[in-house]
Amino acid sequence: MPNSEFSDDQVLASWHKNAHEWTKVVDKAAIPSRRLVTDAAIVSAIIAYQPATILDIGCGEGWLSRVFAQQGIPVCGVDGVKDLVNIARARAGSCDSYRQLQYEEICAEKLEQQFALIVCNFSLIGKESVEQLFGRARELLLDGGHFVVQTLHPHWACAEQPYRDGWRPGSWDGIEGNFAEAAPWYFRTLESWVQLFNNSGLAIDAIHEPKADPLSPPSSLIICGKIVA
Repeated sequence: MPNSEFSDDQVLASWHKNAHEWTKVVDKAAIPSRRLVTDAAIVSAIIAYQPATILDIGCGEGWLSRVFAQQGIPVCGVDGVKDLVNIARARAGSCDSYRQLQYEEICAEKLEQQFALIVCNFSLIGKESVEQLFGRARELLLDGGHFVVQTLHPHWACAEQPYRDGWRPGSWDGIEGNFAEAAPWYFRTLESWVQLFNNSGLAIDAIHEPKADPLSPPSSLIICGKIVA
């Protein structure tokens, strides 16, 4: 059953503990769904908008930021985990900048720039912090800007649990590494994700369900929103 004892603070605490192990997983391309489907899917969704500037929220060790920085697009990567930000900076190359900011700090206007596109790639895990971030999305976007989110597909991530919003325990099952306790995550139905966009003044521009092949279930859900005039 959904667990009300979890919190956004536990999410961040877990990622502080697991930053280096997670980086090893990314470096080894050890998650098949990412290697085969979802990494390319999020890159393709962003390229479709040809953004002049990008804000990568929850950038982790910075792989996605580097993809676009190498194409000459100014990118700002933001993450609340110090070790991940330091790793991203060390690997930055031509990437414009990385900043350590928790989502609450972004919402408190400690990030004053505006961008053509915001991307959150499997980085919207909590509850209140995510809702607050959506509330500030319009202020962080330039006119005509887009907000692109990739997340677990609700219809498949729900598994045997009730299909309703609520906290769920996390797991590192199937991922090799010396991980500490996994971060909990806040499950949202498809309807709830759409409501987040609509309530924030972001019209749904596209929804993608990337698959390994036509007969496979979706590997993820990508929702693209744009500013409503």
